[in-house]
Amino acid sequence: MSATVEAQHQPSAPVQAAYSYCEAVTGQQARNFAYGIRLLPAEKRQAMSALYAFSRRVDDIGDGTLPPEEKRERLEATRDILERIRKGLVEEDDTDPVAVALADSARRFPIPLGGLDELIDGVLMDVRGATYETWDDLKVYCRCVAGAIGRLSLGVFGTQPGAQGADRAPEYADTLGLALQLTNILRDVREDAGNGRTYLPADDLAKFGCSDGFGSETMPPGGDFAGLVHFEVRRARALFAEGYRLLPMLDRRSGACVAAMAGIYRRLLDRIERDPEAVLRGRVSLPGREKAYVAVRGLSGLDTRHIARRTVRRRA
Repeated sequence: MSATVEAQHQPSAPVQAAYSYCEAVTGQQARNFAYGIRLLPAEKRQAMSALYAFSRRVDDIGDGTLPPEEKRERLEATRDILERIRKGLVEEDDTDPVAVALADSARRFPIPLGGLDELIDGVLMDVRGATYETWDDLKVYCRCVAGAIGRLSLGVFGTQPGAQGADRAPEYADTLGLALQLTNILRDVREDAGNGRTYLPADDLAKFGCSDGFGSETMPPGGDFAGLVHFEVRRARALFAEGYRLLPMLDRRSGACVAAMAGIYRRLLDRIERDPEAVLRGRVSLPGREKAYVAVRGLSGLDTRHIARRTVRRRA
């Protein structure tokens, strides 16, 4: 994939207002994501906010309290909006600011909008109450709701001209999305159980005696909950290690953005590993100062240089 060619024009007033709306949604609803994209230049930050706002709309439908049939209808309505964007039918004065911003972003960057269809497909799996027997089954879901977001984001970031192995950049972006999603699943295991959802594979739950679920603040009786968490943490770490190979392919600020977002989730994973029961007591999070440190580390290029050196050693 070649480097993204960004448009040089300034957005019109209606489009700028649409982007401002999307940035407000992102700042209010996605603090970890917002910490990462603040490192991007304005054009890319706006495009990422538009992607987030559309994705947030899809997720909110899936997580809401509407009956399943109405959720399905609303999700298909968002797919119709996506099709209008694909066909260039969204005008600047459209009453939907998210559609206006995303349509402008799709004109300015080579965003693979099919990834948003995949997101809708993944949320429809939630609406149907899908469960997952194996990790391979869960990967299908994770690729829809997170791997696709990685590939969409890569459409905004682009890769540096001449970056070695850039043809595998979408694969690494997808894998990094899986790592983030598995971390999310571990962090939210109690909250998801309260909503009647279990994402961890059934065969993993059975292996560690945790098939009865996570409906309380204590570990399942007779189950090795810590062993289950540590098992999934190792899986997530392997995904991070593979996905991080994307970093040297990106320009400095895009790489800093990815390193910051991924770094926040890796630190969440560290906390979960140290105290597995914490996820049963409430949501594990990082203080603002620690997120700021991760952002500065990403902007400094430390993670990118480390991954680049490790990749060179592997090839040697």
